[in-house]
Amino acid sequence: MNVHPGGSGPLAAGRDPLRVVVLLKTNSGGLWIIPQVTELRRRGHEVLVVLPPGPGRLTAELTRRGFPVLDSPFDFGFRPRPATLRGLWRLRRLVRRLRPDVLHYHLYASALAARLGTLGLPVRRVHMVAGPLFLESALIRPVERVLWRLDHVTICGTAHTSRRYGDLGCPAPRRPVATYGVDPAHFAPSWSLADRDRPATGAPASREELRAKIRADLGIDQGAFLAVMVAYVYPPKRLAHHGRAIKGHDVLLAAWRTFHARHPRAHLLLVGGGWTAAGEAYRRDLVRRFDLDADPSVTWVESMPDVRPCYEAADLSVSPSLSEGHGAACEASAMNLPSVVSDAGGLPETVDGETGWVVPRGDAPALASALEAAYREFEAGRLRARGDRARDRALRLFDNRLAAVRVADAIERAAGGGTASGPGTASGPGTASGPGTEERAHEEFSSIYPVADPDRTRPY
Repeated sequence: MNVHPGGSGPLAAGRDPLRVVVLLKTNSGGLWIIPQVTELRRRGHEVLVVLPPGPGRLTAELTRRGFPVLDSPFDFGFRPRPATLRGLWRLRRLVRRLRPDVLHYHLYASALAARLGTLGLPVRRVHMVAGPLFLESALIRPVERVLWRLDHVTICGTAHTSRRYGDLGCPAPRRPVATYGVDPAHFAPSWSLADRDRPATGAPASREELRAKIRADLGIDQGAFLAVMVAYVYPPKRLAHHGRAIKGHDVLLAAWRTFHARHPRAHLLLVGGGWTAAGEAYRRDLVRRFDLDADPSVTWVESMPDVRPCYEAADLSVSPSLSEGHGAACEASAMNLPSVVSDAGGLPETVDGETGWVVPRGDAPALASALEAAYREFEAGRLRARGDRARDRALRLFDNRLAAVRVADAIERAAGGGTASGPGTASGPGTASGPGTEERAHEEFSSIYPVADPDRTRPY
């Protein structure tokens, strides 16, 4: 087992230090935990991170920032074989040796491993839910109706996910909302920095100059209405959404055919390749199905080390997912870009009537109509003001540094037994702390993460 040494910051006043172990099934993705572990360390808590062994972006970044990273003895695969039980037992031994006050985990495979591997251990379990896809599975949802009771707290990345856990019987105090958010310093339009930096760097000073340069690099007409979708291409899953791919590329491409026939100068920029070989095979199938090789109005960039120039070049972001947390719409908003989003999962929470449009998921005609509405504002010169309001809203609601404070607060409350009814407490699983708890919690969530339709109850 390899350990990469790190350090800790000054102890937050008035609090006993905690030992928090963070468990994640990936060592490449999951960079969104960085603000959270940084905030915990700032408060004086000791943070150790358990990841799959080997090199990865997340491992490298945590090590660079001085966080101890330990190799997970479990591979997060749940195949029915003896090696799975051995891996869970080794994970249990690791947690027992580390003796954490709180075990904090993200992503569903990590949650299963943490729950099953620590049954009976004196540790508080805090699950943070990045996306709602597993709750949409007819196979997993009944299992999760039981297993959430093993979590002392389930931090939900969207208010929508919190409501879905409420449908499974989880009381409101045990399902607070904290978005994963976006780094507003990283996702900021470069023209806002260029004015300050121009004397030193010679960077273009205006939004128009930057936009022109980026479009020229991408080979896109300077005067075109440009819509962008930033998302990996995931293959269809048999057990979710009737075998349809969750990101909705097919929905957007169908809508684009209708829209582009009326506006031939419009352009669509797709950013993101296939996730796994199956995802890439599905992407190639979409290219064939919609004859994209012969369509000059669509540019598909499979790999982009920095997506910010794509947002800066665009007039509109589109997120047509069938399942999603807050997704790329938060990034787009922070980059001064209005969005069209589907009504799936937490996406409606990312826009309001002043910053974007919400359409029914899987509805290509409705998406084409929303593109028309955005185009009319583009022609009238009003669309850019929507983008400016979107950035203001993103700073207010989706700043990942503020979200990290809420996550740290929830972890501290969990460690102190501050939730209404954790596993094994007298009030028992699935019970609330008193009259009005659900209503007070919903009011708190909605005040921070407003939703377009808070009473919507159909599955997302």
